Amino acid sequence: MAIRARCLFDDPPWAGNRPLPPAFAGALPMSSTPETHYQETLYDGYGQRFRMDKLLHEVRTGHQHLVIFENARMGRVMALDGVIQTTEADEFIYHEMLTHVPILAHGSAKRVLIIGGGDGGMLREVAKHRGVEHITMVEIDATVVDLCKRFLPEHSKGAFDDARLNLVIDDGMRFVATTEEKFDVIISDSTDPIGPGEVLFSENFYQACRRCLNDGGILVTQNGTPFMQLAEVQTTAGRLRSLFPDWHFYQAAVPTYIGGAMTFAWGATHTTSRKLSLDTLRQRFAGSGIVTRYYNPEIHIGAFALPQYVLQAVNKPSND
Repeated sequence: MAIRARCLFDDPPWAGNRPLPPAFAGALPMSSTPETHYQETLYDGYGQRFRMDKLLHEVRTGHQHLVIFENARMGRVMALDGVIQTTEADEFIYHEMLTHVPILAHGSAKRVLIIGGGDGGMLREVAKHRGVEHITMVEIDATVVDLCKRFLPEHSKGAFDDARLNLVIDDGMRFVATTEEKFDVIISDSTDPIGPGEVLFSENFYQACRRCLNDGGILVTQNGTPFMQLAEVQTTAGRLRSLFPDWHFYQAAVPTYIGGAMTFAWGATHTTSRKLSLDTLRQRFAGSGIVTRYYNPEIHIGAFALPQYVLQAVNKPSND
């Protein structure tokens, strides 16, 4: 669930009977009824908008402005603070890649920590792993969890009822800084480094996550689209470099997150976790019994092959 931009207006333009601002109103031919659109902006002169076919819910929580609506192509869509977070149509790509890559690379993960992920998609994918014995999920906004259970049930598919889950409503930074628990895999399903999500990209956060990992543990985080957000990748690289014997990034193309392939940061306490053979990954994947729509062992290996401009930006001579 990754915040991609800032809210353009304090009051949602679809509330009441107020005229729609131009940025939110698309036009059909003059004989047709005008459409309502939800537009986000992160980059000057570049953005995207979704047609809002039906507004399902809109509320200001204690932390953010939340909107859930329907779009004919992308299904149900959730936005926070004016920004598209997740859609029913393509959420599986994001959630599968942030979950199955580290868990299958680890090979015997028993304890998994999810930071963020209030929509439940990450939890759904982690819960597919039968070998995982305990899942802790730390989400700052209880309202997000409650509304996603109600309006986006296909994201979690009942995973919030899993007996292995310990749901903690708290700030993710505070949790990793104070907990005495240890984990085999930590998944940071954070927002972009603006507003409430900024601290989840800080050096203190990465240090705290490293402290919470067992020997052989792996940390993965969402890190934006490098073509448009290369500075974020560079900053993360600098912080991981001093904490993990093996650090890198991997990628997946998620249509909802504009700007090209999305990057996920990787920090592992063992240098071998990223170097598994295709045969080993195939055996682990087959043994898991998990059914996926995007992830497979070949994608797993190929995702770590970064384009040259990203390697240069993070001062890596190769993908090794």
